[in-house]
Amino acid sequence: MLKTRLLHPEILKVLGTSGHFSQVLIADGNYPFASRSGPNATVVYLNLTPGIPKTTEVLDVLLDVIPLQGAAVMKIPTGEVAPIQDEYLRMLPAGIELKRLDRYDFYDTVCSPLTTLVVATGEKRRFANLLLTIGVVKLEQSETY
Repeated sequence: MLKTRLLHPEILKVLGTSGHFSQVLIADGNYPFASRSGPNATVVYLNLTPGIPKTTEVLDVLLDVIPLQGAAVMKIPTGEVAPIQDEYLRMLPAGIELKRLDRYDFYDTVCSPLTTLVVATGEKRRFANLLLTIGVVKLEQSETY
């Protein structure tokens, strides 16, 4: 049995084969998975029912497993900030900037070959898509070279 909270075998496999600069999309229920996922992305469908799971629940588990280097969300065309995006800021590790990209810039970024995982959620809140960039695991240096 694993000691981590993350038990989903396909998500573990994809994260285990992803590396520095790889991207993970936690997608809301409105995201166009088939047409905007990128050539190297594995889509994992967790969207059981509207509202389950929430993007924040998936983020909470992923934060235990991967180091983050960056995060991005989609801008609302009116310039407003979606309340879910403020919630992400509170959840993200200190020092991680939340970039706000225009809709088609966001889609283009997700469609990059760097995107290795797309997690489909049942999130009902609008503009809840969150693109994470995996960082580096910082190991303690026991010897000097």
